[in-house]
Amino acid sequence: MNYIVLDLEWNQGSGRAEASEELQFEIIEIGAVCLNEEGVIVGEFSRLIKPQIYHEMHKITSRLIHLQMQELEQGEPFCEVMRAFLEWCGKERIFCTWGPLDLGELQENMRYYGMEPLAEGPIPFLDVQKLFSIAYEDGKSRRALEYAVDYLKLEKDIPFHRAFSDAYYAGKVLAAIPKRVRKNVSYDVFNPPRTREEEVRIVFDTYAKYISRVFPDKVSALSDREVISSKCYICNKNLKKKIRWFTPNGRHYYCVAQCDVHGLMKGKIRIRRTEGEQVYVVKTTKFIQEEEFEKLRERREHAREQRKKRRK
Repeated sequence: MNYIVLDLEWNQGSGRAEASEELQFEIIEIGAVCLNEEGVIVGEFSRLIKPQIYHEMHKITSRLIHLQMQELEQGEPFCEVMRAFLEWCGKERIFCTWGPLDLGELQENMRYYGMEPLAEGPIPFLDVQKLFSIAYEDGKSRRALEYAVDYLKLEKDIPFHRAFSDAYYAGKVLAAIPKRVRKNVSYDVFNPPRTREEEVRIVFDTYAKYISRVFPDKVSALSDREVISSKCYICNKNLKKKIRWFTPNGRHYYCVAQCDVHGLMKGKIRIRRTEGEQVYVVKTTKFIQEEEFEKLRERREHAREQRKKRRK
């Protein structure tokens, strides 16, 4: 298995009048390094892409990456670069990015040009930014790439803020992260699951995640038995709820269930919309202490009081 650590640079319109409704962010550079399982760089990829939509550089983009439009005019068409990139990647690969955005933007550009999708459903990938936080901080904070490089005392031998250089540094950070942390895989859901077979169910050290298939609307999703079920991800038993599903804000839903063996388990549901205004669910479950249980009970009561006030 090879780790394909990639980074993208993209351009956009300078205002509403210049923005394309079909493609907000146009990729202008792809950079990547290939690491083997020992964390050694065994390949490099760097290509400029000739713009087809935005022919002026956004001032923020220009300031960050120090790239001029004249240089991009010497680049290659997106489809040619993308085909070369996928061939370079090979079949036995897992994509790795700094943060969760690049794979979605890559697929958005592929769709704009009529290319086949990277996958029909969710794509597992490594979010190196998240892995750095899990390995060295609290698992929740999200640091800049240069911060991680400085923290790990890695040599800074090329400038930051170009696609290849940022992929190169993200690769060096990934190589420094313990292998046991790399199992904390993320999922890009540019193409959400369409069938039960494509749904994602995965258990990590401290929580479990479920990504549902697409439903026509929120009501249908929250009526589905598996979506609203509470099952212990250690012993696989169906659990009785101590706090039924409630929402404090209309976006996130919470519950607490009790496993006689492993204790209190919190469920959290996030409703995600597709481009066609359908929905899918991302549900996480994790075990909690009594203190967090009491806080959730208080949030539920507060949500009930707020609903009563609105009805009046």
